[in-house]
Amino acid sequence: MSSRVPRVILTNDDGPPGPDSPYVYGLYQHLTNELGWDVKVVIPSSQKSWIGKAYHIHEVINGRFYYPRGPDGEGEVSELSRPLRESETAEWILLDGTPATCANIALHNLYHGEVDLVISGPNFGRNSSAAFALSSGTIGAAMSASLSRVRAIALSYGTVLRPTPTELHEPAHVLATKIIRHLWVNWGTDAGGGLRNGEVDLYNVNIPVTMDLLKEESLRICWTSIWRNAYGRLFKTHNDEAAAEKAAQAMSSAGPDSPGDGQRAQATGGVDQVKPEDAGRLTFSWAPDMRGLIDPQLSALPVGSDGWAIRQGWASVTPIRASFAEPVSEPVTDIEDRIWKMKL
Repeated sequence: MSSRVPRVILTNDDGPPGPDSPYVYGLYQHLTNELGWDVKVVIPSSQKSWIGKAYHIHEVINGRFYYPRGPDGEGEVSELSRPLRESETAEWILLDGTPATCANIALHNLYHGEVDLVISGPNFGRNSSAAFALSSGTIGAAMSASLSRVRAIALSYGTVLRPTPTELHEPAHVLATKIIRHLWVNWGTDAGGGLRNGEVDLYNVNIPVTMDLLKEESLRICWTSIWRNAYGRLFKTHNDEAAAEKAAQAMSSAGPDSPGDGQRAQATGGVDQVKPEDAGRLTFSWAPDMRGLIDPQLSALPVGSDGWAIRQGWASVTPIRASFAEPVSEPVTDIEDRIWKMKL
């Protein structure tokens, strides 16, 4: 790669700095101050977890300017761009859209032709395993960027301690910055093709936020594959809309791996099956049972998978393709072998 300073878009699915988005400002500071990279921030104006790679095609996407201040990054929103004021560190852009929308607009409308790398995250909670990855707005934004043939990294901080000690935020950023820089300098190849002349499309990085981050040697980092798992019920039925609304408000908008959300999910009430007296009522609220995904038995996890690494307390780095994977098949030698021969 060129020695030129990388031009980077930083986005996420947790929105601007706050209780449900505690990590984006810290990582921004490390990318700009420690690495000296040129980083533009384009993020959703509000929490957009569990939305995957969705685009809202019937909505007008409005944007505003955001001016983070130290030490936590919470700042002022402005309809118009303006000069920085005292203690403000940068001008960010908030869009009323999905993470994937933010990535695409940043690449093609705001900074067209200027971007080398899109970093999505750090997510407030893990995005390891197929069940989380296929639902993740964080990975969705990285996928959106890679489909525009731009290098992309999805980054997530797995919640292990509840609540997560703030003293672990800084060492998590330090490790994440090292991983990001290493991937940028040593970007891998994809022998099966890839969207950029044989390069890996994107990487999915998960860092468990544990006390091991405070150790001098930090966490072990492992190349991994995706743990192919599944989830079951994600919603609960309710007898009335008021109960469903109360249950929905009890859930953190940051998703089921955010601090406290596992307990909330078990305390939201509701009924698992509709009873005869509930006939005619179709009222449901988001109340996923994620116990088997967030805290699985180590023996049940495939060795070398991202879920296995996180369960070990290791950081996980998974190269993935911007596509739905296909089962392995033999190369085509005669197309007639692929033609269906069946009586209709």
